[in-house]
Amino acid sequence: MPSLSQLRFDNTFARQFPQLHTRLAPTPLREPFLVHANAAVAKLLDIDLDAHSPEELARYFGGHTPLPGSEPLAMTYSGHQFGQYNPQLGDGRGLLLGEVVNERGERWDLHLKGAGRTPYSRFGDGRAVLRSSIREYLCSEAMHGLGIPSTRALCVVGSKESVQRESREAGATLLRVADSHIRFGHFEWLFNNRPELLRPLADYVIDRHYPECRDAAKPVAALLHAVVTRTAKLMADWQKSGFAHGVMNTDNFSITGSTFDYGPFGFLDAYDPGYVCNHSDHTGRYAWNQQPSIGLWNLNALAYALSPLVDQDDIIAALHSYEPTLLEHYYSGMRGKLGLASIQDDDTALIMGLLDLMMKNGGDYTRTFRALSHVQLGDERCPLRDDFVDREGFDAWFESYRQRLLLEGRPDPERQADMLRRNPKYILRNYLAQIAINKADNGDYSEVERLLQLLQSPYEEWPEHEAYAGLPPDWGRKMVISCSS
Repeated sequence: MPSLSQLRFDNTFARQFPQLHTRLAPTPLREPFLVHANAAVAKLLDIDLDAHSPEELARYFGGHTPLPGSEPLAMTYSGHQFGQYNPQLGDGRGLLLGEVVNERGERWDLHLKGAGRTPYSRFGDGRAVLRSSIREYLCSEAMHGLGIPSTRALCVVGSKESVQRESREAGATLLRVADSHIRFGHFEWLFNNRPELLRPLADYVIDRHYPECRDAAKPVAALLHAVVTRTAKLMADWQKSGFAHGVMNTDNFSITGSTFDYGPFGFLDAYDPGYVCNHSDHTGRYAWNQQPSIGLWNLNALAYALSPLVDQDDIIAALHSYEPTLLEHYYSGMRGKLGLASIQDDDTALIMGLLDLMMKNGGDYTRTFRALSHVQLGDERCPLRDDFVDREGFDAWFESYRQRLLLEGRPDPERQADMLRRNPKYILRNYLAQIAINKADNGDYSEVERLLQLLQSPYEEWPEHEAYAGLPPDWGRKMVISCSS
């Protein structure tokens, strides 16, 4: 496996779109040190971590030592933030280092978050803090472990440099790895500033990410339809996993349908459809139950930006495909979580009946589905009933569920094994991330390592780490997170 100095860079975006970026080098962190490196992502990039000391990794990804072949640049884009159009955004604290091609021919963007001020920083300092870097590092890997499309991260680098947020915090960088850093906001910026570049960027996205659209009669219309499909499926994945993004601005939506830009995210603890994880979201625009509609809202913004290239009828057809795609993917996933391999007319009522009971009784989202994975057809009463104040209501639902399983006709072991592959035992609850952050603030990164291991295999049993699957303590319930990083 190659060392960092031997990575194969092929920086197509830098070459083809000089109008969409500003080239500049990272601003080095003061006294950088390695917090943690992700061996799984290193393998994805064909990097041999053992070939580098922690100090060497810190200098590469703390902005001191350039990667040979990289061409750092800050991207230009705009976007709708909380529903309001902001005409000039761009990478204000991160730099796209370049595109690495691995031995399997896969192309991965390397993006250094917290790399210092850029022309798009406005009044910011261009830095990230250790707190938010650890949160993104862990959650991006948690989403990957759950099978949800997501960016990932190679490493977190800390420093002796402090930055001001609500208080003084340790500065840090995160090396993000993604299939693409092109956002809906790129097309919005071009629509308003350089419309002649809309087609070249659309062609670039098709060639790199949607080659199946190239032979369509209307390639850009096919591209829009494909992005709608991927985004609809992503929103369904978020909903069935109980994940709340927190800042669903159009500049935080990836053109490839991956989860992008982790800030004030959260996973549901007690099932609360109106859960808002971002303390800056005073109106609840990005509440958990609003995510499907916001996904469509953002796609409307993308479609408007592409309107010079796509006929109105094709735009309408693409957007009209969103809801049925999302519902089909969501209900298919929810049936799978309940161990239902076939489709019956009453399945939606069965699913919604459980969610309604969980909402009224404060049932924990992840633990409820995991516990149901152990149900046996011979059970007349489910041990899970003691988690519900309305035991009679749960018993009535459970009897309907048991009858549905009998109709399914699958042996218990087969169904249980399938459900255990769909219902994680471990998720990144916000309080777990906070414990890791608190320890890291004192120079102890062992909790980052432990959580990363669990989150990479969230469906497995880890008897020695049973406590990580427990209910959150009182202080850790329904945590809201700052948008500042």
